[in-house]
Amino acid sequence: MLTNIWGKLMGLVSMMWREVAKFGVVGGVAFIIDSGIYLWMLEGPMHDSEVKAKIVAGVVATMFSWVANRFWTFRHRRQANVVRELVMFLIMNAIGLGIAAACVFVTKYWMGLTDTTSLFIAGSVVGLVLGTIFRFFAYRFWVFGAAMDDEEEFAHDRELIGVGPDTGALEHGAAGGHRTQRTPGGSAG
Repeated sequence: MLTNIWGKLMGLVSMMWREVAKFGVVGGVAFIIDSGIYLWMLEGPMHDSEVKAKIVAGVVATMFSWVANRFWTFRHRRQANVVRELVMFLIMNAIGLGIAAACVFVTKYWMGLTDTTSLFIAGSVVGLVLGTIFRFFAYRFWVFGAAMDDEEEFAHDRELIGVGPDTGALEHGAAGGHRTQRTPGGSAG
């Protein structure tokens, strides 16, 4: 049992390590953009609207992040339908941004901490960490979730973690329950 769990854990790590480093670089640059704009707005044009300032900074960082993730981190998973991909990306980022804005809201209105340092830590550290965890899995499996089994370097990733159909397994066809066999390229024959 422990061997099986360990194998699945190692499979999950193997499946994700290729993209985690790139995702981290994009996230680091987006963090600098987000934090810089947020701090500038807190000290300037939105000094009394901390939650709105966090949202504006997050939107700018989100647009950078979409372009960088689309053309670098997940370039092999881009969807042919760019509009659908962008809409999914924006929905997932709205949730992530909502997490960060909620952290600022809780800090200011529930905890009563209104100094710049507390608000920055709430939105750009705690909120960003929680939002980043959510975003990675959302991008990986929903936004840039092209069929992994169709690409040679990802052909066995799902097998490693024990989910999805095996490459050579028999599957039920869509019409009448007939069986088809998947070829190594991922198509049914």
